[in-house]
Amino acid sequence: MVLLVVEDEPLILMAIQDALEASGYVVLPTTSGAEAITVLDNRHREIAGIITDVRLGSGPNGWQVSRRARELRPDIPVVYATGDSAPDWPAFGVPQSILVPKPYVPEQMLDAISAVMVSAVGRPRPLSGTSPK
Repeated sequence: MVLLVVEDEPLILMAIQDALEASGYVVLPTTSGAEAITVLDNRHREIAGIITDVRLGSGPNGWQVSRRARELRPDIPVVYATGDSAPDWPAFGVPQSILVPKPYVPEQMLDAISAVMVSAVGRPRPLSGTSPK
């Protein structure tokens, strides 16, 4: 399965990528929201899930990346990672997403993406680009 990982901290990105690849995932690593949206626009059909940091420096943030992903694929699983944006998740996070607070260990991210992907399998596909949380 192919996962898009969006993280602007290189060491965190490498750790998550290594853990995901060791678990059998194919990772499309990106370091900015703009880069992630470009990858989504070109490869959304093959991406099985997204892990995104919320604060990504200048340009689109993780909330915006996930909304673009859901415009393209309303059922795509999303996991957010954040050090300080957890209180904003109910207002800005996409429905049926998971938030993992930083700092975390790679195993927590593996558990989160597995959980949201399993949840997405049993969920009916929405007719529009939105569904309730």
